[in-house]
Amino acid sequence: MASKLILIIVFVFDLIAFALAVAAEQRRTTAQVQVDNEKDYNYCVYDSDIATGLGVGSFLFLLASQAIIMVASRCFCCGKPLSPGGSRAWAVILFIVCWVFFFIAEVCLLAGSVRNAYHTKYRTIFNENPPSCETVRKGVFAAGAAFIFFTAIVSQFYYVCYSKARESFQPYGGARDTGVGMGTYK
Repeated sequence: MASKLILIIVFVFDLIAFALAVAAEQRRTTAQVQVDNEKDYNYCVYDSDIATGLGVGSFLFLLASQAIIMVASRCFCCGKPLSPGGSRAWAVILFIVCWVFFFIAEVCLLAGSVRNAYHTKYRTIFNENPPSCETVRKGVFAAGAAFIFFTAIVSQFYYVCYSKARESFQPYGGARDTGVGMGTYK
């Protein structure tokens, strides 16, 4: 049976990562064009940069969650073999889907954090077009949060299916001996 402690720890880490990603979406950096005191230049003024930290925190919690699941399941490739059947088939499928969702979530969080931290540094002369005060697009952190949610669900199911397939494995031996029996030679 799957370890309840691992499932609880992974759930808590995924929940924290999800909450941080939602908070990062809510606290995205916004910018306004300001005119300097001599009224010669326009420049961008950015508000709080907390979404970058929230996005990175979410990134790290999701990374830790995935690492715990992969270490607990020996990354699906090490350890004793899995018994053939439905649990092993589902474990293989969920393993692949889990990594795809994890990769998409991490890319969204990392790209959103990097883009949120970027602040336009240049100024324009007053009679030119105002500067482009670039900020992260709405929905980048929300997409990361959605894929964190999907990753959380799939990784929990993957671990349960993996555990069922691992524990039901029966090696050859005893009554299932298919080879030719060898006795002692006298």
